[in-house]
Amino acid sequence: MSDILLEAHQVTQYYGDGKDKILVLQDVSLDIRRDEVIAILGPSGSGKSTLLRIMAGLLNASQGEVRFQGQVQCGCNPHVAIVFQTFALFPWLTVYQNVELGLLNKTEPPADRRRRIIEAIDVIGLDGFEEAYPKELSGGMRQRVGFARALVVEPMILFMDEPFSALDVLTAENLKKELLSLWRNKKIPTQAILMVTHNIAEAVTMGDRIIVMGHNPGVVRIDMPGLPVEQREKDHAEHVRLVDYLYGVMTHPQDAALAFTSQLPAVRPSRAPSRAYQVLPHVAVGAMTGLIEHLHASGDRVDIPVLGEDLHMEVDDLLPLLQAIDMLGLGDIESGDAYLTPLGIEYAGADIQGRKQIFSRQARTIIQLIRQILTGLEAQRKVRWDDLRDSLEGCFSQNEAERQLDTAIAWGRYAELFAYDDEEGAFYLETPEAAI
Repeated sequence: MSDILLEAHQVTQYYGDGKDKILVLQDVSLDIRRDEVIAILGPSGSGKSTLLRIMAGLLNASQGEVRFQGQVQCGCNPHVAIVFQTFALFPWLTVYQNVELGLLNKTEPPADRRRRIIEAIDVIGLDGFEEAYPKELSGGMRQRVGFARALVVEPMILFMDEPFSALDVLTAENLKKELLSLWRNKKIPTQAILMVTHNIAEAVTMGDRIIVMGHNPGVVRIDMPGLPVEQREKDHAEHVRLVDYLYGVMTHPQDAALAFTSQLPAVRPSRAPSRAYQVLPHVAVGAMTGLIEHLHASGDRVDIPVLGEDLHMEVDDLLPLLQAIDMLGLGDIESGDAYLTPLGIEYAGADIQGRKQIFSRQARTIIQLIRQILTGLEAQRKVRWDDLRDSLEGCFSQNEAERQLDTAIAWGRYAELFAYDDEEGAFYLETPEAAI
């Protein structure tokens, strides 16, 4: 019997059509094997949840196919159960009745049904709460109901879409440990688990395999084995090293990722082939400045997981900020640390006008879209927003092209490089009169 239970083969997914057509996933191939937990990481917009739904049969791929035990999958896969980020419980039903929902499409004697429900409730730690309603339960207990409802159908594969992100830290840690204990001691019938997460430490702790996806469009950048179980505790040196490595990979989405070896690379890998435009991270200048000030106050260099904890920021919020200061030459990443460059240190110590001058110089030199706007303004009095959007749509969807322009407008205005008239939809050169 093959160890491969489920596989996506060259899956491509579009949303919308015509000019609004968005490429979400491109040629993604991924197999799920017996007796493994796969953790999928990736920035927002990388198609992680879309891939999960396609592999579960809840969504048809635009191109490519999904195979279950070697056969092309058609429709919803009855051997897959999903636990979602939101608890998705019916508030008018008891715990017992919410769990029972998983069995409504199955025909079996009432006694057997009740036994399975009670066993699922018991194994997930909810014994005694069968008649309680969701409003009587904590967030962690409500999520346990979600797990029980998924496990009661005795799925071959369990999918989890950020199942711990809505919980407080202590509750999430407890539930993760209990789930892993059930899995490793074979107390649940599931033969494989696929988990989507935005938490890098969580992926390292739980994953037998770790997938890192890129975005615009979603692709698989890394498919690597996880750490041996004995090295997955958070204070273990290898756990810390792998977390640092993954932060480095995700912070440089345009770089070719080097393999995780016995020594982390001291230098950044070579750049992947460049595209016509950079992908601007959608962050405000004020947030960038706040990050630079925090790094400067912390000695100009901070371990990225510690930085996230200090700022109470998840990776999806922190990474775009790190990418922005890296792109502008104000900061960088090395061996899992975020640090300020000499120019970033100068920026941190400057007054408002000094910061504007540094930002202006870097933006006009480095940011391709801003450079294109300024070049156009040097040749003519104004540049049309529509014309720029059309030029961007060769690289981005219409929606993303508009978001890229919005970010360029915000950065360019802060740097006083140009003015923008939203009603006319046109850029103008900044003048002393316009700045007053």
